[in-house]
Amino acid sequence: MGTPIPCSAQEEHIFQSRHPAVPVPDITLPDFVLQDAELYADKVAFVEAATGKTYTYAEVVRDTRRFAKALRSLGLRKGHVVVVALPNVAEYGIVALGIMTAGGVFSGANPTAHESELKKQAEAADAKLIVTDDLNYGKVKGLGLPVIVLGEESISTAVNWNELLDAADRAGDKLSYEEVLQSDLCALPFSSGTTGMSKGVMLTHRNLVANLCSSLFGVGPEMVGQVATLGLIPFFHIYGITGICCATLRNKGKVVVMGRFELRTFLNALITQEVNFAPIVPPIILALVKNPIVEEFDLSKLKLKAIMTAAAPLAPELLTAFENKFPGVQVQEAYGLTEHSCITLTHGDPSKGHGIAKKNSVGFLLPNLEIKFINPENGQSLPKNTPGEICVRSQCVMQGYFNNKEETARTIDADGWLHTGDIGYIDNDGDIFIVDRIKELIKYKGFSSKIKIASLFSAGQTVAPAELEAILLSHPSVEDAAVVPLPDEEAGEIPAACVVMSKGAEESEEDIMEFVASNVARYKKVRVVQFVDSIPKSPSGKIMRRLLKEKMGSGSKASHFHK
Repeated sequence: MGTPIPCSAQEEHIFQSRHPAVPVPDITLPDFVLQDAELYADKVAFVEAATGKTYTYAEVVRDTRRFAKALRSLGLRKGHVVVVALPNVAEYGIVALGIMTAGGVFSGANPTAHESELKKQAEAADAKLIVTDDLNYGKVKGLGLPVIVLGEESISTAVNWNELLDAADRAGDKLSYEEVLQSDLCALPFSSGTTGMSKGVMLTHRNLVANLCSSLFGVGPEMVGQVATLGLIPFFHIYGITGICCATLRNKGKVVVMGRFELRTFLNALITQEVNFAPIVPPIILALVKNPIVEEFDLSKLKLKAIMTAAAPLAPELLTAFENKFPGVQVQEAYGLTEHSCITLTHGDPSKGHGIAKKNSVGFLLPNLEIKFINPENGQSLPKNTPGEICVRSQCVMQGYFNNKEETARTIDADGWLHTGDIGYIDNDGDIFIVDRIKELIKYKGFSSKIKIASLFSAGQTVAPAELEAILLSHPSVEDAAVVPLPDEEAGEIPAACVVMSKGAEESEEDIMEFVASNVARYKKVRVVQFVDSIPKSPSGKIMRRLLKEKMGSGSKASHFHK
């Protein structure tokens, strides 16, 4: 069970992990995850499911060093940010680790993002360089930054990846080298945090090494070199690069890389690559349960031992249906956020006496972490079985939001507690349950087409209402707007907008949806628009979203965007 720390005079209820603390070595993230790689030199580290392209551990180490050397020759210096706008490819982990090895800061970007969104991230991060592929080069060529392009096509106005690595081999070793410390920044993912507007999350090598030490505490030596992990969750997401790529490299497993979800390709990869562990999202679980394409495959050939979902709570009926169809596959859940990475896990190692958390919980607290639940109105910490805002404190907590001291101060208090914006509680056995979200982000998990087999799912993409509302309000005919989440079986939640139009406006609901769609990535599109006379607001001016959700969910007239 969660271990409470003795209360102070202020009746602080602080809970620690039921598991002993684990050591955190003082080395950089690349050194940590590639430690002992020479013992597995010929073992495959990355394989692309679609093409069969592979990288062995020897090749990963070699090319990480070559890329780091090349970056320094291009003028990259410690602390410089490199935006990586790539789909999941075999080279992705090498790109990220090479940036970090050179002392740079990796900032993953969604390659499906709109050109304007990539520009915003590059400018907000004060990026010095872009890494992308030939398919996405057009989106970043106008940003005024040097661009490195992966792919066979040679682009005269960009640096080719293969040519760059070859040039690094020919270069001497006299380049100035700045020592990279564990306290240095290594990653700047962008998160909507608790307020909805995108912010750069500053993470150091120690932040991520500490989180891997905590989240991998249950992996014994007998598992090293034995696990094939599915790499479908986008690597630009903090869980994709840390929880999949880095965790698998640390344990010398194999990452089976998938750039997009297509059910037949997915099932074929699970079988032919003998995937043991598959982090996926609820819409994929739904497809595995309901789509008749699954019956085309001999499921007895699966080597799958466990799936993990962390993007959104798994509906109990969906969990039961999956367990009935795949009785030998363990369903794990986890809870975390970009500002901290993983916080809880539902499953440990039974051979070490680690218990399994209750169904519908997000698991137990990881080693080295402290957690408390507070009344968000007055900050008072709460006892067991009492819902409150989840706050976490550990070596994994971000350093803050990049160039945003005000939001940092709102999120991390003076005592080092990260306020997550989620409501939950801990029970008598130390299992943690999420019951609600203070933050109003919409968890849209799928880029869905009308034909399910062609659906492309992402890893818990978050859509910030504030961002969409700002775009809506930029339309000359829109007087007021509010965006709320509506439940959707396939996507989890979809963005829906209530819009107040100006008098005499001639635009239709469809016109408004198309306007938003032209300014955002596909997964951020407003899927439902309803014209209203006014937006209900509280006396303090806050949008009363619950009333809007109830009104839109009651079947009021609205226009829907085709998925």
